[in-house]
Amino acid sequence: MKTFVCAVLGVFVVFFAMAQEETETKPGPQISIEEMSFDFGDITQGDKVEHVFAFENTGTAPLILTNVQTTCGCTVPKWPREPIPPGEKAEILVKFDSTGKIGKVNKVVKIISNAVTPIAQVTITTNILPKTNPN
Repeated sequence: MKTFVCAVLGVFVVFFAMAQEETETKPGPQISIEEMSFDFGDITQGDKVEHVFAFENTGTAPLILTNVQTTCGCTVPKWPREPIPPGEKAEILVKFDSTGKIGKVNKVVKIISNAVTPIAQVTITTNILPKTNPN
């Protein structure tokens, strides 16, 4: 009986140790984005809209955004070029031009950095309505 109890306790200790190991953060920069997506709702064709994605370096070393990529020229990001110290917050401004587009649109913005997880992404969505004729 003592052997069985020791074996069960041993299994719990191993599982507890493994769970603790998974929750530990790796040293280095970490990007923590406040919101992963934003929906502009309905806009009219030709509208230009923008949104700010706030983030924080929750790591232990300076965070450097090396690139912020979009899939087309209608979506333009602006991001900080200087290193973001641990504990500091910064922003990525994303501008979207709906000229020539219609219907539901989903755009992905890829954030490439020196973070422990080097690629993150945010998305913007909108529904572009046709222009109305002012007759």
